[in-house]
Amino acid sequence: MNVQTQRYAALDVLRGMTVAGMILVNNPGSWSKIFAPLRHAAWHGCTPTDLVFPFFLFIVGAALSFSFAKYGDGLDAKSLGKLVKRSALIFLTGLLLNAFPFYPTSADASLTFGENYMNYIGSIRIMGVLQRIALCYLVGGLLALWLRRPVRIAAGMGILMALHTAILVIFGTGDPFSLEGSISGSIDVALFGEGHVYKGFGKPFDPEGVLGVLSGSATLLFGYIIGNIIRKGSDKSDVVARLYTIGLISLGVGVVMSIFIPINKPLWTPSYVFYAGGWSIVMLALFIYFIDIKGKEKIFFPFKAMGLNPLFAFVMAGVLAKTLGRVIKWNENDSASSWIYRNCCVELLGHNEFGSLLYALMYVGLFLLMAIWLYRKKIIIKL
Repeated sequence: MNVQTQRYAALDVLRGMTVAGMILVNNPGSWSKIFAPLRHAAWHGCTPTDLVFPFFLFIVGAALSFSFAKYGDGLDAKSLGKLVKRSALIFLTGLLLNAFPFYPTSADASLTFGENYMNYIGSIRIMGVLQRIALCYLVGGLLALWLRRPVRIAAGMGILMALHTAILVIFGTGDPFSLEGSISGSIDVALFGEGHVYKGFGKPFDPEGVLGVLSGSATLLFGYIIGNIIRKGSDKSDVVARLYTIGLISLGVGVVMSIFIPINKPLWTPSYVFYAGGWSIVMLALFIYFIDIKGKEKIFFPFKAMGLNPLFAFVMAGVLAKTLGRVIKWNENDSASSWIYRNCCVELLGHNEFGSLLYALMYVGLFLLMAIWLYRKKIIIKL
């Protein structure tokens, strides 16, 4: 068995930068004054922010190709147990993060504590970012270990995307790629109930819903294929050249495909898989060149540190955000987060997108410092 064991620091750095990006876009100083590049596309289209999540899933897939090498890239009881256990833990962590702080912070005075608590339980969102990662990790990991060969894995990617698109087109109404016509939201409502589905689009529709696990798993498998190329490549310069070529082709495929199937993150369409995947590959090639070939790793040290504790950083960022926004309040209508934003960022830059960006950057900086401290202490927290 030919297994390439050399370490690529670029994977850790890009994973850390991606987690930092996830924290950045999730914690603006004001949701009404978001810095323009940190906004998601309203529906169709792709902003820099829309690339953050697929970058992470792609990197998860690339890292799997290294971690599964010890199993001979095959499916057995040990590798299956690892997949199922880790997927379950990540899913449970995401569900607990959605439920935190585990009690209603805005209770209705006309209701009893029990009634308020039941209302709280009845409105906990089931799906989310970590839940999507967990399910894609399970589905994509099983397929990667079962199919083994890159050509078969690529075919598996195609089948997943074709099945996803077929379900959208066959069961959708009107425009199957529109918010109103998509079947995706209805599937989540049928599985979990309307109260447990995200409503940020003005109706029950979860951008990390169940149907998107199919195409999300294709993104993870894309990363797995690229990870195999990196792991088995003997010349890093050659690896970079191959990655640039594949990345540019993928971008082209995504753009051409978007003529027929729009690039859409909430639906995670096939064109989005190729478009976001192309950018992921190009960025990974760029980082391998600068970090692993040119030796510029020190510049990116904070992100490498975060890349070694990615899920812990993401979870703690979510816990702190909810604590500052819902639990700690100076008065009934003034949360700790709004007080910090108003008295630090607004005072410096005003109540505008730049003040909102400053708060987000400060928030990311806090967790970069935490990641550096963990790295210095040689603490790596894994699920």
